[in-house]
Amino acid sequence: MLVQIKEELFPLLETENKKAVIHADENISVWGDPDKLPRVFANLLKNAAAYSEADSAIDIFADGTADGVTVTFRNQSRPIPQDKLDRLFDQFYRLDRTGGGSGLGLAIAKEIVLLHGGTIRAESGEGFTSFIVALPSGAMPY
Repeated sequence: MLVQIKEELFPLLETENKKAVIHADENISVWGDPDKLPRVFANLLKNAAAYSEADSAIDIFADGTADGVTVTFRNQSRPIPQDKLDRLFDQFYRLDRTGGGSGLGLAIAKEIVLLHGGTIRAESGEGFTSFIVALPSGAMPY
């Protein structure tokens, strides 16, 4: 699924000479809604593309454990202050009000992840921002 999303968003990335690099074992899997989970990951990749530096890579890490799967999108960007990080998943909140979407993408992603029994959070430091999705193993009543 991550490879397909990466390929579908290639034209968006190419405009500023960005690339997405997947670091994952191909055998990692998780139970989930086949329509909703791709929306989460597409939203996160679009967000990373919109706010990353030109000529940079967006790293996508997927790690599986007995407890579930963690997927991380990490891009090169200016740091986001902690008070703004806490609001990124609020409906209609946009970090940059000069362009971009409606401020719903991350809020929708959060709702979908929560419906799957998972968590989503953001981290930011000097030169990077990461979005981390943790999904439990096993079938969920989404």
